[in-house]
Amino acid sequence: MSQPIDPNEFPPEALLAEYPVAIAELAEEIRAFVREAVPDSIEAVRPGWRIIGYNVPAGRRTPYFAWLMVQVEHVHLGFPQGVLLDDPDGELEGAGITKRARWLTAVPGRQLVPGPYLRFARQAARVAGLSAGEQGALRQDRDARPAASGAKVSKAEPR
Repeated sequence: MSQPIDPNEFPPEALLAEYPVAIAELAEEIRAFVREAVPDSIEAVRPGWRIIGYNVPAGRRTPYFAWLMVQVEHVHLGFPQGVLLDDPDGELEGAGITKRARWLTAVPGRQLVPGPYLRFARQAARVAGLSAGEQGALRQDRDARPAASGAKVSKAEPR
């Protein structure tokens, strides 16, 4: 993953200025959701990936918990450990596409519902703060659930 750079050198607004106004406004709305959900998050552009990344203070660590990927047609709020998030309604995309990452997709013209963005950002920050052992135990618990419950494949649609 590319390293974050000083937000004063390449602020998120500079990255967003490269996109159509409707997309940039959508990204700004999602940025506000992340700031509301995790007020102490650290936001920085990762120019190599062309994303806005989010870290959260957790003791002496500041683990990476989310990214905002802006594309010409939509905006993703993604979670690198998304497979560990509670998603009983299948709102997150990425199952069957990636091993661990999951994301929400927003498209212009559809009203954003804050609930999923706030809920998943909070969960992702909490999971990122867990130790490797705690994440492993959570992963084992999640891996055991689908077989027992007959969990369904994600039905997520862009939000």
